[in-house]
Amino acid sequence: MPAAERPASLRAPSPRRILLLVTDLELGGTPTVVRELANRLNEPGHVEVEVACLGPWGPVADLIREAGVPVTALGATSVGAFPLTLAKLVRLIGRGGRGGARGGFDTVFSFLVHANVLAAVAAALRPDVRFLQSVQTTQPNPRWHWWAQRLVSTLADRVVVPSPSAARVSVNRAGVPASRITVIPNAVDVGSFDALYRVRRQPGPTLQVGFVGRLDPVKRIPDLLAAMAGLPNVHVHLFGDGAERPHIERVVNRLGMGSTVTLHGAVARPHEALRLIDVLVLPSAAEGFGLVLIEAMAAGVPVVGTNVPGIRDVIADGRTGRLVGPGDPAALREAILTTALDEGWRRRVVPAARADVEQRFAWPNVLVQYRTLLGIRADD
Repeated sequence: MPAAERPASLRAPSPRRILLLVTDLELGGTPTVVRELANRLNEPGHVEVEVACLGPWGPVADLIREAGVPVTALGATSVGAFPLTLAKLVRLIGRGGRGGARGGFDTVFSFLVHANVLAAVAAALRPDVRFLQSVQTTQPNPRWHWWAQRLVSTLADRVVVPSPSAARVSVNRAGVPASRITVIPNAVDVGSFDALYRVRRQPGPTLQVGFVGRLDPVKRIPDLLAAMAGLPNVHVHLFGDGAERPHIERVVNRLGMGSTVTLHGAVARPHEALRLIDVLVLPSAAEGFGLVLIEAMAAGVPVVGTNVPGIRDVIADGRTGRLVGPGDPAALREAILTTALDEGWRRRVVPAARADVEQRFAWPNVLVQYRTLLGIRADD
């Protein structure tokens, strides 16, 4: 009997069709979260996940496609392209992917404000589709991001944030009702860091201090450079790229640190950076979460961060890492050196940090929270 003629009770249930929409798929924290979530949710025939980005094709798109998840780059290069991009998005949602043969998406989950805005407009045109949004930041600027988020969050079924700090900021700056916010932390594949964790070495004659992330003013990388300037036997490794790079290069030259700072550029996997450093430092003015912190903690690399929203949701000061006040290079220097020199502290804190990641931020635990949010049953 053809499938279409079978009684409904005998037909195989239709697979869930979920589209993850993100502003871009360049190397960075949120694209990494989207990549990992897509890979773990995707179960062809049961839960079929695709990823789309508003911008051109990026390196994370290659990684997603290599894992067998379809990817669409909508190709927007400016705000002026948004009308055409919106039209492409609505067509994509309706036909359910590039092939168009499997039916439309039942859920669209957008990440970051530009994607949230376009998804919200699409939501007004597709009331049959469930729309979810994610806010991944706590930084106050650009202010228009929060004005835009205030307008579009009313069109989302839920607004997902990675930390209690991000939840408070979404309430205060975007007016999202607390009752419509779901906190789901970012996550890490703890097992992928096992080899690094097992071979963690003591700092050698030259202390290797590292930063991993986007080169952006909010990261306050010059504070890290000022903290390390003039110290003997210290080398600073900066992994990442971004608009702040020319300014950082000027700071390096002004401080006379040309031989003690290496700008490595972006890396596809954090493991490449973490195997080279003794201490991971995140000196930001604000973070939504700080994915690199839990990656370092899983790898056995001690972490020092600023006591600001997002970071203090991850680091328990004195128990899983060290927190210092933002914008204070002297305090940052003391925390980095104390972390490096206090062997007893490292011996106690490094295992505690790894255990905390396993309990709170490992993918098996976090994925359950996403499946619940998305209404994916255990037998789907």
